[in-house]
Amino acid sequence: MSYCVMPGCPQPQNPATGKVCQSCGSKLLLKERYRPIQAIGQGGFGRTFLALDEDIPSKPKCVVKQLFFNQGQTRHIKKAEELFYQEAVRLDELGHHPQIPTLLAHFEQNQWLYLVQEFIAGPTLSRELKERGAFKEAQVRQALADLLRILAFIHDRQIIHRDIKPANIIRRTGAAGAGEGQLILIDFGIAKLLSATAMMQTGTIIGSPEYMAPEQTRGKVVPASDIYSLGVTCLHLLTGVSPANLYDEGRDRWIWRDFLTADKLVSAELGRILDKMVQAATRVRYASAAQVLRDLEPLPSPAIAPSPSPATQSPPRPVTRSPSPQPVSPTSAPAQPIKTFKRAIGNLFSLMAGQSTPDETPDILTSEVGIDYTKLRDLLARKKWKLADEETRAALCQAVGKPPRGYLFEDDLAKLPCADLHTIDRLWVKYSDARFGFSVQARIYEGCGKNYGTFCDRIGWVTYRPAVPYKGIKFTLTAPIGHLPSRVWSGGTKWWRHAEAMANRLAECETNESQPS
Repeated sequence: MSYCVMPGCPQPQNPATGKVCQSCGSKLLLKERYRPIQAIGQGGFGRTFLALDEDIPSKPKCVVKQLFFNQGQTRHIKKAEELFYQEAVRLDELGHHPQIPTLLAHFEQNQWLYLVQEFIAGPTLSRELKERGAFKEAQVRQALADLLRILAFIHDRQIIHRDIKPANIIRRTGAAGAGEGQLILIDFGIAKLLSATAMMQTGTIIGSPEYMAPEQTRGKVVPASDIYSLGVTCLHLLTGVSPANLYDEGRDRWIWRDFLTADKLVSAELGRILDKMVQAATRVRYASAAQVLRDLEPLPSPAIAPSPSPATQSPPRPVTRSPSPQPVSPTSAPAQPIKTFKRAIGNLFSLMAGQSTPDETPDILTSEVGIDYTKLRDLLARKKWKLADEETRAALCQAVGKPPRGYLFEDDLAKLPCADLHTIDRLWVKYSDARFGFSVQARIYEGCGKNYGTFCDRIGWVTYRPAVPYKGIKFTLTAPIGHLPSRVWSGGTKWWRHAEAMANRLAECETNESQPS
């Protein structure tokens, strides 16, 4: 099929070999060479078409971008033509970068301006996000590094993109070794050209509002404006949430961490970089892509936990760093034969009663000191969070030989039997869909730089020791990640050290289990 690009054509579809539009009589070939076959996009000042290059035997695909003005805007066409040719020279230079579409042609036909660029096969990051869900930190780090190098390249040549967003980033597909998987930044020059033309009209803003830097909304752009848009793009990829919902206007701050899922938490290092990229004030924001790259590389060791918010207050007192514990994975310690049999019978009766369990994996209720964790499991399975929290306290105390409503100190936590600690943690993680649990809290604590005040802020706890034990605790699955189990069992004059002591014990248990017997 051929597609007529004449604005206002009532029937643009035409035969594949046609030379003239059957509806409006306009030429179908552009520059006697490029045959548009499909409309693929339209904006305020232009349209985009998929086309074939008929001068080449294989007739490769290309992208044709048409700039036109609606009624009442034609007085700017002469100035637009001047800017068009100036911009084409710049696009020709940019096209020599492997992650920028090559400029193939620029010309005027029937008083409309055209750019022809290389066609990039592959999905946009917007499409990937929709089909695969939120990105993990490693994916965002790689994308950020790739795109920052492109920005450094174009900014050195005095070009500002102005419209960075997931929909303008394509992951190239094709033959292995031919750039497959590369991120390609598209719509180069178009945003610049249209912006330059539109800026002749006071108050006209070009770009996508959700990703746009504050100064850009006022008609001013600097290289840091692209840095801001790229930062917002990363926040969108990490959370899967529209940027419009990631900023709290009432508190005048980004709240993107609130939307991270437990399996896609972010290290403190990357969090600090992203926070600086999306600062409203240009004096506080990164001024160049090179500055961001210096902080991003070399990559730090992966610490998968939420990073502190810039507005977070310091804790009551700093905590001395110790080697970072690694996340605790569920163990596969064998259950006792009788308990395994009882569990199987319990599942059978549940199925006969028409009930279902949260997942098909049998719970491993192992204890080194003879504790029966059936009650804790059942409370968590029924989402009885407060009762489960109380049962957790009783189990912890029993595991170290204390009364059920006692308190645990640092040295008590250091003696917790690993099998019991893992059982309690696995149950919390499983039945909360990985939102709650001691291992979740440990990862968050590490990601906050072992800063107890920041840690409390991230998981929704008050930083002081409340007179009422459960003050501020929410027994609901919508509570912040890591909010439960509570700390009602922590005791001593240095009670706040429970977070580090628990993290250390988890790390020790993990290390011990990894040692050969």
